[in-house]
Amino acid sequence: MTAHDATATPRKPWYQRIPHPAILIFCLLCAVWVLTLIIPAGTYERHEINGRSAVIPGTFHLIDQSAPSILAIFHSIPLGMIGAASIIVIVFIGGGLFRVMEATGALENLVGTLVKKLGHERPSILIWLMTFVFGILGVAVGYENNIALIPLAVLLGLAMGGDRLVGTAIALGGVGIGFATSPINVYTVGVSGQIAQLPMFSGAGLRSVLCICALALLAHHTSRYMARLREDASASLLEHDAQDVSLDKPINDYQLSAADLRVIGTFIVGLGIMLYGVFAHGWYINEISGVFIAMTIAIGAMAKLSPTDINRYFFEGAASVCTGALLVGLARALQVLLEQGSIGDTIVHGLAEPLAGLPVLASTLAMTLVHSVINVFIPSGSGQAMATMPIMIPLSDLIGMTRQTAILAFQVGDGLTNMIVPTSGGTLAMLAIARVPYDRWVRFFFPLLIKVLLLSWVILAFAVMIDWGPA
Repeated sequence: MTAHDATATPRKPWYQRIPHPAILIFCLLCAVWVLTLIIPAGTYERHEINGRSAVIPGTFHLIDQSAPSILAIFHSIPLGMIGAASIIVIVFIGGGLFRVMEATGALENLVGTLVKKLGHERPSILIWLMTFVFGILGVAVGYENNIALIPLAVLLGLAMGGDRLVGTAIALGGVGIGFATSPINVYTVGVSGQIAQLPMFSGAGLRSVLCICALALLAHHTSRYMARLREDASASLLEHDAQDVSLDKPINDYQLSAADLRVIGTFIVGLGIMLYGVFAHGWYINEISGVFIAMTIAIGAMAKLSPTDINRYFFEGAASVCTGALLVGLARALQVLLEQGSIGDTIVHGLAEPLAGLPVLASTLAMTLVHSVINVFIPSGSGQAMATMPIMIPLSDLIGMTRQTAILAFQVGDGLTNMIVPTSGGTLAMLAIARVPYDRWVRFFFPLLIKVLLLSWVILAFAVMIDWGPA
């Protein structure tokens, strides 16, 4: 062996050579621009369904439109930032809110007390319990609407002796899988059911089975990772400096003071106001951001922090999530470039057309993969439903697939990949607040994604076998 060989730097594993998410997204931008040169521009005619624009099946046609210039790659970035402004803002405000909560000490005392009461030596119990709690929130409340709870789960994971990925898996994974497989998801099941003219949220029984089993797979996956960490801290997928928050006292020393209860009570009241607005008045990101600002001020006042301290902690928290916030806008640039090239409908048409020639079961399973690919370009659940389901529903009638099965195939393909595609603004926002790098999250979650997808295929095969109807 030569001296050069002895001193050569060992080659890193492939997962440590994944570039920064910003580099990945920029490479995707370049790839999408190349696609605009290759794929002809096309469009479907559209009409309104319950106030939403939906495509009309059989109306796809090519249009005479020149591809955007290479400068569009760079122009799309600021346009993407503008288009994703509301999500970027909530990332900054959410980071500030939880830095203020951290400064009060109430969050740490709550998590420490919870771990002390439920047992520090058997973290798997807490992992399973909290995974299903967050899963229920995803089922009933939505995806981005739960962004405020991400840091709570992260601190819980650290208190149990894990890393930031443990809490992120519980919260982001639980909310994401709950939302993806929810039997009452208004954005996917609700919109698709309207297009298919099925009773609202019909087929909830089989969807609930999928949801419960998928959450159980997540809890098992997270528990195994946690067990490896407790045996060997070096098994963490995160760099050591990413774990910069932990409990300051032994678990048995934690208890909740009157001041802690005031802070936590204020936080719960704020969440209650937010949820009331979401369900009663249709609030979304901008309104939720406003509630977060009010919660920050109220929590600081309850903890008797001075205005100067509230301001300082808030901006510290906002600064800590800056990278993730900017990634959200960068990801949105992909959609801007697709719209400028008018190739989104062409991609949908090209992916959907071959399904008609497959047997029913093969077409059903392939439909999940088609929706997964489309999800990269149209990450919005309701947006993808309006773009694809007016095509997929008549297609399912043509090949003998029930409409209920077609909706479930869409739900699986759209929802599960939301947690790894770099164009999902909500996912990037939650990872930013959790301060977990995108590449490490993908490495952790991808094996679970394969397991849940295989489970979904088993459920879909059963649906095809019983000719699952609208009941």
